[in-house]
Amino acid sequence: MAIYILRRMVSTLAVMAMVGMFVFLLLRLAPGDPAAIIAGKSATAEMIAGIRKQLGLNDPLPVQFLHWAFGILRGNLGTSIFSGRPVLELISQRLEPTLSLSILTMILSVSVGVSFGILAAWRSGGLVDRLLTAFSAFGYSVPVFVIGYFFIYFFAIKMHWLPVQGYAPIGEGLGPWFVHLILPTMALSLGYIAFIARVTRASMLEVLSEDYMRTAAAKGASSYAMLFHHALKNAGVPILTVIGISFAYLIGGVVLTETVFNIPGIGRLVVDAINNRDYPIIQSVLILTSGLYVLINLTVDLAYTLIDPRIRY
Repeated sequence: MAIYILRRMVSTLAVMAMVGMFVFLLLRLAPGDPAAIIAGKSATAEMIAGIRKQLGLNDPLPVQFLHWAFGILRGNLGTSIFSGRPVLELISQRLEPTLSLSILTMILSVSVGVSFGILAAWRSGGLVDRLLTAFSAFGYSVPVFVIGYFFIYFFAIKMHWLPVQGYAPIGEGLGPWFVHLILPTMALSLGYIAFIARVTRASMLEVLSEDYMRTAAAKGASSYAMLFHHALKNAGVPILTVIGISFAYLIGGVVLTETVFNIPGIGRLVVDAINNRDYPIIQSVLILTSGLYVLINLTVDLAYTLIDPRIRY
């Protein structure tokens, strides 16, 4: 196991280096000049040239990349081109809304998705199974921003049950914090609930059809024991895999959801940085999310051994 973890960590460093190089070159070679954006429309060529020199944009690309990479290794994510503030400070200020939305979304998605999938597999062909199939098709096909606008219109504007937009920090109380996150969490979690439920159903159906499950039923095993002690444990590997993938892909949905519900999280920070051509913010967020994605994959791989003792590294 130790050798496997060490090998995966080395491969992780290689992947992160390639991701960093790709992100750096992609942003630098894209059209648009951040110095011209900072200087404004009325700026002269001399003013733009001075800003480029100040930001180090006139240096060769290898020099810019090495300067940025060594800063990352020292824990220095750089300074925002547009605001002049440290990138780490900007990300830290936006971290709470994004983490709150992501954690609540995954808790709701996993609990509801796995429960629906188990119930649909246990009552295969019944009403619950057919409803799950229809719900999964809806969750896959409708974009998250469409669901978000519908929830805003119905629950906030028409019914006046919940706030339209915004975010309340957890320091202001759990009540306002939770109320402001209900709609975005529901909108973002629908697709993941459908995805997790379908995979759970398929995995459970495969396990329930095995001979040892029929033997357990013939010996008088209870429904609870068959579902949770036997079937769910043996079907856990693909379920855990899809949960890990869903959590890793959550950042894409968070960007759209934060924009629709006007949540000041990292997603909104990235959107503003793209509009302003703020290289340090974009690069830092992409590197951090890439590292999180690789870490989640490693955690999921290691968790396989806890679910299925037959898996060894």
